[in-house]
Amino acid sequence: MGEPDVVRVGLVQARSPATPAAALDHLVPLVRKAAAAGAQFILTPEASNMMQRHRDARDLHLADEASDPVVTGLAALAAELGIWLLIGSAMVRTGRDDDDRAANRSLLISPSGKTIARYDKLHVFDVDLPGGESYRESATVRPGEAAAVVDTPFGRLGLSICYDLRFPQLFRALARAGAGIITVPAAFTVTTGRAHWETLLRARAIETGAFVLAPAQGGAHEDGRATWGHSLVIDPWGEVVARRDDDATGILLADLSMSAVGQARAAIPSLRHDRDFQLPQ
Repeated sequence: MGEPDVVRVGLVQARSPATPAAALDHLVPLVRKAAAAGAQFILTPEASNMMQRHRDARDLHLADEASDPVVTGLAALAAELGIWLLIGSAMVRTGRDDDDRAANRSLLISPSGKTIARYDKLHVFDVDLPGGESYRESATVRPGEAAAVVDTPFGRLGLSICYDLRFPQLFRALARAGAGIITVPAAFTVTTGRAHWETLLRARAIETGAFVLAPAQGGAHEDGRATWGHSLVIDPWGEVVARRDDDATGILLADLSMSAVGQARAAIPSLRHDRDFQLPQ
């Protein structure tokens, strides 16, 4: 039997608290709501297990992947509900003795509750924004070293996280590896979200001929951060399939016709047209 042409996805727009126990209590009703609405594949945002930018406070709750309350709790929930679940990312220990920073890790959970793919965020957010906001994610997060593509019953899935969105070469590589869906769980700032969020998501979908699913954190968080929200589903032609026009907690549902991937790539076969070139000296 081939892949189903239509899959219903449910994006969770969250406002994760500062501790994993509270974050799990926040997420579980939203995942249940999406599943009750028929979503077969449910996605949560970046930093689903805690929104905590202060390292000392974060490290009090930092755990190994296997013992983090949100990771274990959502895996059990996926098995209970019989759904595919992407934990957009969880802040967990890397397991390395030579580096005490965390991993910002995306985890794909099967309907049996098993983790079948992991991806550590490749590009860390080190920026000084207009208006005085400054972020140095590299001080607390160890960047990943490898991209991730995984087969699912509804197509090949490519994983990314938040700031990765600004690096089109990653998305092109995922598409050339066969990804027809690319996930972008995020916690965009209000400044960058208002300016760039939708434009970048639509550009990545157009360039790759893939569905782009972007569940977001939204609103004012306990640690003092404010995030943009505005979760989006973009089709392979770059059109918005579904959107939230706010930063409120809730879900976003969309039905994806996977045949649209082949149609878009046949119409604009740019993935087959890359050429090597030289830069001027």
